[in-house]
Amino acid sequence: MRKIISLFFAIFLTLSSVQAENVTKTINSLINKDAVSVSVKDISNNKEVYSLNKKAPMIPASTLKLVTSSAALNTLGSDYEFSTKLYKSSNNDLYLKLGADPFLTSSDLKKMMTVAKEKNILEPKNIYIDSSIFDNVEWGEGWQWDDEMNPLMPKFSAYNIDENLLNIDITPSMQNMPPSIVVKPFYPLTFMNLITTDITLSKNDISIVKNLNFAQNVYDAKGEITKIENIKMPIPNLQRYFKLRLDDVINAQKIDYNKGYPNAILPTKNIYLVTSVAHKMPDAMESILKTSNNLVAETVFKLAGAKWAEEKGSISNSLGMLKFYISSLNIPTDDVKIVDGSGVSKNNIMTADFMTDFLVARSKLADFDEFKEFIPSPGEGTLKNRMLYFKDNLKAKTGTLSDTSAIAGYITSRKGNTYAFDIMINDAKTSSSDKKNIEEQILRQIYANY
Repeated sequence: MRKIISLFFAIFLTLSSVQAENVTKTINSLINKDAVSVSVKDISNNKEVYSLNKKAPMIPASTLKLVTSSAALNTLGSDYEFSTKLYKSSNNDLYLKLGADPFLTSSDLKKMMTVAKEKNILEPKNIYIDSSIFDNVEWGEGWQWDDEMNPLMPKFSAYNIDENLLNIDITPSMQNMPPSIVVKPFYPLTFMNLITTDITLSKNDISIVKNLNFAQNVYDAKGEITKIENIKMPIPNLQRYFKLRLDDVINAQKIDYNKGYPNAILPTKNIYLVTSVAHKMPDAMESILKTSNNLVAETVFKLAGAKWAEEKGSISNSLGMLKFYISSLNIPTDDVKIVDGSGVSKNNIMTADFMTDFLVARSKLADFDEFKEFIPSPGEGTLKNRMLYFKDNLKAKTGTLSDTSAIAGYITSRKGNTYAFDIMINDAKTSSSDKKNIEEQILRQIYANY
């Protein structure tokens, strides 16, 4: 693979004097001809300066977030707030109106119930939850079943809270004895505890997997442990977890209520706002593009679809919103298939040519400077330890899935020209680190020679 990277370097040094088809032929001799797709365009005039397999259908991974988050920002607006509101009716009922806030925490619920108590709401007749902002689909199309334990891919719904993750503390005990396993805060899980305490080890070797042979919420915990370890895993049932946390805060405030929390639509009359908690759209954009948060990406995408359609949030409404947005930029979508808002699904298909067309068109919009600031520079977010060579001359979104690595964004060359670029590598034989090295070598040559 070092030989391949060196040859990439040599090839791109001579791009200015070698015809593109000869470069493509040489690269195809080094890596499977369908494995790499590259497009580079001048944002000032949309002129293509280099391409390789630019029309090849590839998996974009999280670079897709550049497109979906831009459409969501356009639809929701930069002043949009994710809000959770508590109302009281004249009948002494409480209504908790959910906004699918991806940043909502148990502490936020506590603050809301503290305000309710301060307003002498101590014995509500009923407490209803209005979750009508979203449909009941909590998982993306094409998401892998074995990713259900991946903390980077939690479910998402109107009941978003605490990042939709459980904290599992595993504490070693006596030598050769099983450790304790505690879920904090409480959530009913059953563990088949097959972990052994071994104080002679230098590090833990633990795995938790779902046990498919028993009832739901049964997990196998395996391996060896020598020190305390915290494991995060997606919450299996978001609605159940949310209601448990609501129980916690109501009990903590000594509000007299034990009837449960039925679903009901917020009435339009005879109610008043008790309190609310809100988080802002710029925080979501940073989370989506800088740290590639899938929960936030999917939630924002679905919220934008709901606003666009003026209906309950659903993936079909979100995709309708996205198609409308891309059409407004006059970009053809014949070679594109998008099924989620985060790029997690391998059912997403994109071409490098489409991505650079999009990035060039995006650069012409009035809010481009604002949007560009959400994309990480070297040393930030997913580029924290990558591409440091480019300093402030690069704004790029990365994408990684098994067998897939991608990077897209904007690069300003040594000559001062700014280009939109997209590089996608879909190859099972090349390691992730080698794919990323190839990406950097390509970008170095764009920076140095254009």
